[in-house]
Formats: sequence, C-alpha cells, structure tokens
Amino acid sequence: MTTRLIKGVAEVQPDWLKVYLITDCKRFQRDCLLDSIEAALKGGVRDLQLREKDLPLKDLHSLAVVLRQMTERYGARLYINGRVDIALMVEADGVHLPEDGMPANEVKACYPHLLVGVSTHSLDRARQAEKNGADFITFSPIFATPSKKEYGPPQGLEKLRAVCKEVALPVLALGGISKDRVSTVLAEGAHGIALISGIWNGPDIKQESFEYMQFFGRR
Repeated sequence: MTTRLIKGVAEVQPDWLKVYLITDCKRFQRDCLLDSIEAALKGGVRDLQLREKDLPLKDLHSLAVVLRQMTERYGARLYINGRVDIALMVEADGVHLPEDGMPANEVKACYPHLLVGVSTHSLDRARQAEKNGADFITFSPIFATPSKKEYGPPQGLEKLRAVCKEVALPVLALGGISKDRVSTVLAEGAHGIALISGIWNGPDIKQESFEYMQFFGRR
C-alpha cells in the first residue's frame, strides 16, 4: 500500500520523517540535481520536500513529476512546498505549508489523504499549526545557518524543548543540524531532523544521507 492510501499518520511507516530532506536546486545544474537527489534516496532518505519557490510553474511541475517517479522507486514520500495543486497533479504524499500560508485544516477538509507539514518559528505558531490540524511541523532555525537568516537569531535548544513538550505532533528540528548535533536535538524531544546543507554540502551525498539515517537505526 502506498502512503497516498494511508488513513492517518499513525499508519505511516516507522521511518516516517526521521530525515526530511529539502531540495535546493540553486546548488546544482538540473542533471546534477536529479543525480544528487537519487544519491540521497540511495543513502536511505525516505522523506523529500520539493521546495523551489523561484522555479516557473511549468518547470516546477516537470520536476515534481520526475521526483514523484523517483521517490516511488525508492519507497520514499514526496512533499510539495506551498503548492497543493502541484501535489495533487503528481499524486505527491503531502504538502508543506509556510507559517503564514493556508491553514492545514483547509487542505485537510478538501484533500484528507494529503499529509500536511507546516513551517514554524515560534511556540505560538507551533501550537497554532497543531490546532489547525497539521500532521507535523518543522521548527527553525535551531542553530545558525545561512538558509534561515531571514527568520532571525537561532531558536536554540531551550525553545526546541519547549515546542516538543507543548505539541503532540512530530517536530522536525531544522537549521544547522550537523551530524554532531543530531543526538542533541533528539534528546530535546525532536521526532526527526530536516536538512538542506547538511546533506547537499557533503562531498558524498549518498554517504552523508546514510550516516544521518544511522541515528534512527536505518540499515
């Protein structure tokens, strides 16, 4: 049974949202981008978010089609950032909504089969995402990272701990999560980690992915 048929988060596979990898096509030429994503999937990543806000709609759709086929080959889940329409067209597993975007319950009301993640940057917004019916949240930035400068100073471990205690959703720690910090954020209650640079900046993407997955017992 594919994840598109799953009724509720509780039935999703045990490796759900352990390493949530976010695309960044500005780092790669297209062919290299696809090869890099496939390397991450070969390394064990099973949750991929397509987040390419600067791509024209046609190009975004074309890339989503290819990634849907690729993720299905590896038994991985695909989430589309901010575009419910694209998610539906390519039969993605879910969508990921910005903090100030459409409430999760509006998506769920029309498309209950979609998993819905929400970006959050404060405890209040984490609570709101839970109230609105999100299936999971990212909380960021935990540590300093170039990709999250616009969201202000790092949240730090204390705020991560508070969010993990206050909401009953899977919380994914995002922002500066190097391998030497994974155990620390998990100890604060994070369900998993969300990554951009941690994998894409590595010299061997397949190996980097494999090493991150080892924190969750993935073989």
